Amino acid sequence: MSGIRVAIIGGTGVYNQALLEGEKEVTIDTRYGTVAMRAGIYKNREVFFLPRHGEKHSVPPHMINYKANIAALKKINVNAILSTAAVGTLRRNMPPGSKVVIDQFIDFTRQRPLTFYEGEKMPVVHIDLSEPYCFEVRKTILETGQALDLNLVDGGCYVCTEGPRFETPSEIRMMEQWGGDLVGMTNVPEVIMAREAGLCYATIALPTNYAAGISLTPLKHEEVLEEMDRGKPELDKLIAACVENIKPEHSCGCKEAGKYWSEES
Repeated sequence: MSGIRVAIIGGTGVYNQALLEGEKEVTIDTRYGTVAMRAGIYKNREVFFLPRHGEKHSVPPHMINYKANIAALKKINVNAILSTAAVGTLRRNMPPGSKVVIDQFIDFTRQRPLTFYEGEKMPVVHIDLSEPYCFEVRKTILETGQALDLNLVDGGCYVCTEGPRFETPSEIRMMEQWGGDLVGMTNVPEVIMAREAGLCYATIALPTNYAAGISLTPLKHEEVLEEMDRGKPELDKLIAACVENIKPEHSCGCKEAGKYWSEES
């Protein structure tokens, strides 16, 4: 065994990973709750697959236990986290069916816990998020996509809303003016907490539809799932190759915020 551990957080439409060999279910206890995930081996690397919404999409975005999920991945000491996120797109150059390796976010959530560092078990800490997504993991994804002859989009701003409803056309127009490119419901606080835990984290955003007011038809969750099904074979191929290419050590600064982490967490 190489000693490399990679976590995959699957979003809407990504509820399994066929690449795992010797697959088994594992549960990790944290002070924030117990997390169930599947573990297996791929190319001599340990892989942990965590379905963000549960096995049957039973957990809505605003009720996901982001703290427990990230604390569990910290506890098993993963080398990197690859996350996927189904999104609506605000840009014609990021059409449905494309794959965007996002590099920025705007937080439009209202009621979610946003940090581990609340001054109780851990101190109050203000982390830097000038570069919210690990540049080394992003680079691995982009280079892997290029080797597979996939047309990945390098960079994009993800606007995270509370959900579970879709956005109004007026909200989408505002997000466009802010500089948002994509809109979804799950990347915050996941990306923030991954950095606080000192974990290397990057997201492949998967546009499934044009956002409200841009789309010519009303938005339907079923259409999101249908688009994800169409793109899943290519996504699986990309994720498998990325797992194989993840490095054991990174020169990024992602671990820096993790120095404040308490093992009691």
